[in-house]
Amino acid sequence: MDRPLISVRDLTKTYTFGEVDVRALRGVSIDVAASEFLALTGPSGSGKSTFMHLLGCLDRPTSGTYLLNGRDVSALTNRQLARVRNQEIGFVFQGFNLLARTSALENVELPLMYARGVSGRQRRERAAAALDAVGLGDRRFHRPNQMSGGQQQRVAIARALVNEPPLLLADEPTGNLDSRTSVEIVEIFQRLNIERGLTILIVTHERDVAQYAARLVSFLDGRIRVDQPVANRHDAVADLVRLRAAPDVAEVRL
Repeated sequence: MDRPLISVRDLTKTYTFGEVDVRALRGVSIDVAASEFLALTGPSGSGKSTFMHLLGCLDRPTSGTYLLNGRDVSALTNRQLARVRNQEIGFVFQGFNLLARTSALENVELPLMYARGVSGRQRRERAAAALDAVGLGDRRFHRPNQMSGGQQQRVAIARALVNEPPLLLADEPTGNLDSRTSVEIVEIFQRLNIERGLTILIVTHERDVAQYAARLVSFLDGRIRVDQPVANRHDAVADLVRLRAAPDVAEVRL
C-alpha cells in the first residue's frame, strides 16, 4: 500500500487565554492519500480551521504526530517549516491576500523569490504558465483593483501552484464570491485534482461547495465526527453550463 501524503495521529491543540485553556483539537487521527480531494466542514469553533493551520505548518500541535510525505514536520525547525510551506504546500485564502500595487504576474512570482537557482526569466515564465492554467493568461499585467473577485482568487490559486507543490490547502476559498464564480473556482480545483493529481483540502461552511470534493470530513468539538466519500458528487463543468444558461440564477448563493 502506498504511503499516505498526510498521516495524523492523536493530534491536539490547546490555546491558553489567561487562566483559560481552550481545546481546539482533541485527538484527531486521519490519513490522506496523494491525489485525494477533501472538504473539511463543521460549525464555527469545531476545529477545522485549526486543523488546516496545523497541516499547513502555520502552527504547531500541542501533542500528537503529523507526517507529511513520511516526514515528521512537528520536529522541524522554524526555518525548515518555512521551506516546507514555500515548496511543498500551496495556500489559498478567502481574502485573496494579493499585493495591491503589483500585477497578477508579479503576485504569482512571489513564492519563487525565495527559491534558490531560479532566474528572473524562469520566474516570469513559471508565473505566466500558472496564470494560463487558471485561465488568466490575458490578465497577467492587471493589478488586483482591475480584476473581479473571481479573477483575484484565480491569481491566488496560480500563486499557490507556481512552486508545483503536492498539497494545496484552501480556507473558505469561495466565501467572498457569488454562486457562479464559486463554481468556476471549484471547477479549477476539480480539474487540478483530476489532471495533475494534486492533493486538495478545502475548508468550507457551504454544503454545495463540499459536494464538489470526493471525500467529506466533518468536525465537531475538536474531533472528526464524519469521514466518508461524498455521495452524489457535483460536476462543476456541468453546473457551469447550467448556470450560464440561466444568468438570472447567478446572484443566488448555492
